[in-house]
This record gives sequence, structure tokens and C-alpha cells, in this order.
Amino acid sequence: MNTTPLVSRRNALKSLAATTAVGLGALSGARAATASAPAAGGSTYRIQHGRIKQSVVPWCFNPMTVPELARHSAAMGLKSVELCDPKFWPALKELGLTCAISGSHGFAKGFARTEEHEECLAVLRKRIEECAAAGVERIITFSGFRRGVSDEVGMKNMVDGLKKIVGFAETKKVTLCLEMLNSRVAVNMKGHPDYFCDDIERSVEVCRSIGSERMKVLFDIYHVQIMHGDILTRIKQHLPYIGHVHTAGVPGRNEIDAKQEINYPPLMQALVDLGYTGYVGQEFIPTRDKIASLADGVRICDV
Repeated sequence: MNTTPLVSRRNALKSLAATTAVGLGALSGARAATASAPAAGGSTYRIQHGRIKQSVVPWCFNPMTVPELARHSAAMGLKSVELCDPKFWPALKELGLTCAISGSHGFAKGFARTEEHEECLAVLRKRIEECAAAGVERIITFSGFRRGVSDEVGMKNMVDGLKKIVGFAETKKVTLCLEMLNSRVAVNMKGHPDYFCDDIERSVEVCRSIGSERMKVLFDIYHVQIMHGDILTRIKQHLPYIGHVHTAGVPGRNEIDAKQEINYPPLMQALVDLGYTGYVGQEFIPTRDKIASLADGVRICDV
């Protein structure tokens, strides 16, 4: 089975890295314009309640650049543009934004297989250093694919490998967030067949076995819904281990509106009621005007 994605967050970041210095300058100088900048498609929604700290993931808004997306995000009152190249972080700060969670080694490799540990650890160590220097508090990590590894061996490999880096993360005050991905949908960037951590309970068990406040899960509502359902119960059950949250509609990984099956406002309200203080990143793939879709998603989550 070919499990290598045609497009990945890593490739998206490489594409973003090609953005010119002119784009960066425009991002830095846009602070004054954000208060009145309209979202495209006639939408001018701006966050009213702010009880959920909202973020947005750039790859699914391609070919929009990080500077463009950041200007619209600031105008809407979002707090973050995440999983973007570190070269953008200072300019995000100029707009009053942060990077809620940093990218790292990509999901094609991870800790389920020992031969992939060295490469992933090297990338994580370098990026944790960058996060600590810039005040970025979270970094994503992955299990990678099974490629024949059993549950028992894969779990041992995950725990052993991540224990080698979690102490460094503790020292630098950066939280590792292990993302669960669904293995059911065989469509590029909508599912990841053969991914090892395709179970939220398995992912949480990795964190529990490591036993560090700097080891959490990235609770992607889209992926959890596809593999399990019962989202509200699982949020309540696993809240102590949730370090970051992502959104998208099911099926299709598109807008989080009434055309898909997840009812997002009660989930956001539950996060508020439970005292969740992390970020919720919009990671859906728009099917219409990108900024109008983002504005609608932001409104839905602004409980």
C-alpha cells in the first residue's frame, strides 16, 4: 500500500517558504488595516465572545499565502495562524497573532517504528529550540505508519521514542501534541490508511504511559468522528490530555456548517464549560470562497 501523501503539511510548508520578502513586509505593515479589513465574499464577521481561542491552519487555504491569511485572521479576531514556517512568526506577532502550534517532522514518519526515531528526534529538537526562543508553546508530532508493526510493538516504540525528547520539551516549556489521524478514508489529506495512531484511546494511552504534562494529544474532531464518533463524551473523558483541537466537517473535511454531520457549537461550549484553555484550529478545506468559509467557521465556534 502506498501511504506516502501526494501533498503533506511538510510540502505545504516548503511551498509557503517560497513566499517573497515583499509578502513578509506586507504582513508586518498590516496592523493598522486589520480593524476595518473586510473578509472576502462580503463577510465581515469578527469574534464577539472570544471564549474559544481560535486559530487557522494555512495548508488547507492554499494557494492563499500566510501573509494574506494572517491579515484576514487578525481582522476576524483570531489569535493564531498555526503550522506555518517559523520565518513568519515575528510578522504574526506584529499583527497581534501567535503560532499556536508548530509543525515538525510530518506524518509520513514517526515513533511507531524505531528506524524513524533518529530523524524525528532531530527535527523535533531543532524545532523545540525555535519554539522556546519565539514563545511558541506547542509542537505537533506523529506516530507515522504501521508498515506491519503490531499494536504491542508500536506502542512500546512510541513510548520509548517520545520519552527521549519529552524531557527536553519540559526544560524548554514546549508541549508535544501527538495527533491522531483517521485510517478509514483513502483520499489524500482526508485520511491516512495504515497510520498507527488512528485511535484516540491509543493516542491518549501513549501520553498516559509517558506521564508528562508536556505530552498531550492533538484532538482532531474530524478524525475522531470518523474513527469513533461520540465526540462530546471523548472530549470530557480525555480533557486532561488534550493539548490542541482541530476542526473540519464530516464527511469530506470541508466546511463545518449545517451540510455536514458534526454539531460544532455544543462541542465548543463543552470545551468552555470544562475549562479548556488551549486553541481550536480551523483545518477544513473550503469548497467556496475561502475567507467567507473561514468567517462562517469562526462564527460557528464563537460560543
